[in-house]
Amino acid sequence: MSVAAIDIGTNTTRLLVSEDGRDVERLSVITRLGAGVDRTGRLDTAAIERTVATLARYREVLERHQVTAVRAVTTSAARDAANRDAFLAAARGALGVTPEVISGQEEGRLAFAGATAGLAPGDGPFCVIDIGGGSTEFIVGTEHVEGLVSVDVGSVRLTEAELVGDPPRPEELSNSIAIVDAHLDDVLRELPAVVEARSLIGVAGTITTVAAVEIGAYDRARVHGFRLSRPAVEDVFRTLATESLADRMHNPGLDPARADVIVGGCCILVAILRRLQAEELLVSDADLLDGIVAGLSPGREPLAKVPRP
Repeated sequence: MSVAAIDIGTNTTRLLVSEDGRDVERLSVITRLGAGVDRTGRLDTAAIERTVATLARYREVLERHQVTAVRAVTTSAARDAANRDAFLAAARGALGVTPEVISGQEEGRLAFAGATAGLAPGDGPFCVIDIGGGSTEFIVGTEHVEGLVSVDVGSVRLTEAELVGDPPRPEELSNSIAIVDAHLDDVLRELPAVVEARSLIGVAGTITTVAAVEIGAYDRARVHGFRLSRPAVEDVFRTLATESLADRMHNPGLDPARADVIVGGCCILVAILRRLQAEELLVSDADLLDGIVAGLSPGREPLAKVPRP
């Protein structure tokens, strides 16, 4: 039986197809659904069109693999947008199912399930850090989620608000890190168990990209399970933050489409590691998508037989 998970994030739209517990296809397209949503309160028409076009291509993949159950979710950008219903209707027309607008709590629960699957409970408690385009989740637990906090700071959101220089000016970088640090005050007040976690695990595009830049190429087999040290993160941050966008795009391991927001993501990661005084984190390329697939059952909504757009 083939099942599929789709994650429509603020920055990236991703697909995972699994057959009998084995990954058969994993795709990721930077669609930037959340572009400008903080400023306007609405999803941009061009961003909707980009995302819907990607979902239409994903539907072809689902049909090719004869997927019998699919769950599609959308996160921070859609949660915050006044016109999200119009987007959801267009997405259903392209994909065949209506994406669920999930909360930061559900987003974190799924990321935790994916990131910790296969890890030894004796290495816990774990703190899973999920840096997205619009929000960042901190999830603590061992065999299940015991505490979770979601804060409204992500790579796209922070970049659009603070990082206007090319390259960003030093004061923009310091302001960005200070903003993240202020959010961390809330995180540590609401979830003090973050500092007590034995293992720190990082998921999602910012963290896997920093690992890929450190390695020198994106290779999922090497990125997944890579131990990313704080000095390495600081070094990648210094390199990327002092380059112009045109130069930054050529770094091995960095998707050029992510180059404009990776410094914002690095500000978040650097601020977290400094505040927690963490020497390293374990990089996981298994995350929310894997958590969705693990929870899918034949009883979930099947692909609808609707006309192609």
